[in-house]
Amino acid sequence: MSTETGTSLRVSRIIKAAPETVFLAWTEPNQMSQWSAPEGMSIVAEVDLEVAGRYRLKMTSPEGEEYNAFGTYREIDRPKRLVYTWAWEEKELDVGETVVTVEFNDVGGSTEVVITHELFPDAKARDDHERGWSSCLNRLEGMY
Repeated sequence: MSTETGTSLRVSRIIKAAPETVFLAWTEPNQMSQWSAPEGMSIVAEVDLEVAGRYRLKMTSPEGEEYNAFGTYREIDRPKRLVYTWAWEEKELDVGETVVTVEFNDVGGSTEVVITHELFPDAKARDDHERGWSSCLNRLEGMY
């Protein structure tokens, strides 16, 4: 499910795993490399999981095109919530620094993942990221 308002988007999905398990999938590089890019892409994740720590996601398409997202962790409340900045290294993708908030809600042994991604400069950037997050969540859901 997704909801878009102005320059923000909200995407949610029920993942059939406990919040701690899903939180680890979101923050442990080997697990992130299995799902944290749109379907069809390979991923290399680097993570320094602490407030003010940085992360970087190198995504490679089947054609060999590379896309690099990076940011800084602002809040880490294990296993309930993550807040971090998001930006692109590639000029053609650059929409400025945005902010991602991920909530991991326990729903009877499964986890409702709620992603709120804010501060997009326009609706096109918001919509592009909504498609990306939906595809990533398809991959994450497929892990369990």
